[in-house]
Amino acid sequence: MADGGETTYPYHWMRESGLADLLPSLPDTVWVGLSAGSMALTPRTGPDFVHWPSAPDDRALGLVDFSIYPHLDHEQMPSNTMADAERWAADLAAPAYAIDDQTAIKVTNSTVEIISEGHWKAFPA
Repeated sequence: MADGGETTYPYHWMRESGLADLLPSLPDTVWVGLSAGSMALTPRTGPDFVHWPSAPDDRALGLVDFSIYPHLDHEQMPSNTMADAERWAADLAAPAYAIDDQTAIKVTNSTVEIISEGHWKAFPA
């Protein structure tokens, strides 16, 4: 099981509060997410990142068209290895990125830009 925050819980409350419905109508808004906050914008987190018992599955908001594996090779998260990220991505069978804590993903009008002083890997569909 991969370490990291719980994405399905904030996703649930974004839907429940109406924020999820509001976000697509805010095209000029900058959304900054860290870890689970970033993963909440993706279509799926992958089952490894589902820890909330009430989560029906690994779905998230789907505001971007790729999934994120955060904290790649983090010293306090020994199971967040590149090999684990590769297995995770293969199970998703969708576009995804594994990123370390020195990497950010910027999306502007559906254009993806990786900003990094660390290491990351793109997994095509």
